[in-house]
Formats: sequence, structure tokens, C-alpha cells
Amino acid sequence: MPKLHPVDIYVGTRVRQRRSLLGMSQTALANAVGLTFQQIQKYERGFNRIGSSRLFEFAKVLDVPVSYFFDEIPSNVLTAKSASGRSRDGFSEAAAPFEQEKDPLIRRETLELVRAYYKVRESRVRKRIADLVKSLGTASAAAAPEGRKKR
Repeated sequence: MPKLHPVDIYVGTRVRQRRSLLGMSQTALANAVGLTFQQIQKYERGFNRIGSSRLFEFAKVLDVPVSYFFDEIPSNVLTAKSASGRSRDGFSEAAAPFEQEKDPLIRRETLELVRAYYKVRESRVRKRIADLVKSLGTASAAAAPEGRKKR
């Protein structure tokens, strides 16, 4: 199995995140850029690297600047070893790879919640919903037993 680079995984994750937020299927994105949905899957999982021209096409279709795919990139991803085994600066030890499952912003549940939230047209109602969720989160965290792991 080829060695995946954490940057490729992160960029693919950002493609998936934006596509999901827009409610777009892999097939729809694939059709828009002239690929198959299987190719989109490989890009989103970091199995295939996304070239600059392809990334530019994704940015147009997903209506974001190209920089979106690198926004908030964890520092350990920037210093991770490439597939060749050499780090970016040639001297660093390998950093822990980007861990998708630990990032709550890319979970399907989060994406569905955000998409539903923005379907509410009235800004006052959206604000009240946000306040409600914040207060529930605060109350839940305060009620959690000491030894219990908080999400």
C-alpha cells in the first residue's frame, strides 16, 4: 500500500467537507470537473494527489478560493514526512499524520447540522438556535462526571 501524505489527506478532507456542506454528491462533483465518482473518492481520502489545475477546478465548482483547501492546516501536517521519507526541511522527525476521525468539523453529523442550520431563513431564529445549542453544550459539559471523556 502506498504511503499517503498528510497534506494530501487534509486537502482531500477539505474537498469532502465543502462538497458535503453544499449538499453535493461525489457524482455531481465528478460530473462538474469531468471525472468519475471513484476518482473523487480517491482524492477525498488522499489516495490520489490533487494537481494544481484540478484543485483550481474544484475551487471553482465548490465556490471557494484555492486557499480554502489549506486553511487551518494543522502544524504537524506541514512538518510531516512526504512519501519519499524526507521531511519538508530534510531534518525533522515524522509528525503524527492528520487524524480525520478526531476533527469534529468533518463528521457527517456536523455537516448535516450546519446545512440544516443555514436552511433556516430568519437570522433571528438562527441566532436563537445557536444560543440554544451553546447553552445545551455548556450544561452537558458541566453535568459530565469528572472521569468521563467529553466529546
